[in-house]
Amino acid sequence: MDYVFKIVVIGDSAVGKSQLLSRFSKNEFRADNRATVGVEFQTKTILVDKKLVKAQIWDTAGQERYRSITTAYYRGALGALIVYDITKADSFEHVPRWLDELRAHADPNAVIMLAGNKCDLDETRAVSSESGRELAEKEGLLFLETSALDATNVEKAFLMVLERIYQTVSRKSLDGSQEPPLVLKSSLRGVKLDVKENQQRYGCCSE
Repeated sequence: MDYVFKIVVIGDSAVGKSQLLSRFSKNEFRADNRATVGVEFQTKTILVDKKLVKAQIWDTAGQERYRSITTAYYRGALGALIVYDITKADSFEHVPRWLDELRAHADPNAVIMLAGNKCDLDETRAVSSESGRELAEKEGLLFLETSALDATNVEKAFLMVLERIYQTVSRKSLDGSQEPPLVLKSSLRGVKLDVKENQQRYGCCSE
């Protein structure tokens, strides 16, 4: 393994964060998924520029009562997807709060993708594509609209983040400011994780 990059997926509850992760990591969509409790993560290995890159992707609970748990897991993240539901205006209005929290706890140079999820529900859209794109441009974020249900742009969103992280890390390696290979270790000291199949969890269920 050449690189391990930690990515967090954040946003309000029920915007589809776990479904995006499941679609990317296992190409699955489960209509009966329940809300994430605490934090869990999955991994997927891809090839970038002939290098093996393992994405360690953390899915965080959106509920307010878990915020004290999840903020600790931002540390060391080199990338993030901030997810909102295009059919729920309030989930989009809360994006700046999630962005502030991320920038306070993650790597200062983290690559951030703004993802407007559930674009398959265009007939009930409450947030225009233009609004999402304008916010992303204002904040210097990548932007895509996605659908975990029909897989629209899901792989593209994660790959764009991973490839941008790789480019950043490669430049640092070339100028000597970072020694390759880069392997990020998650902050897990003192945290007990139950491992089931290929999914590692802190909590009991998925969104």
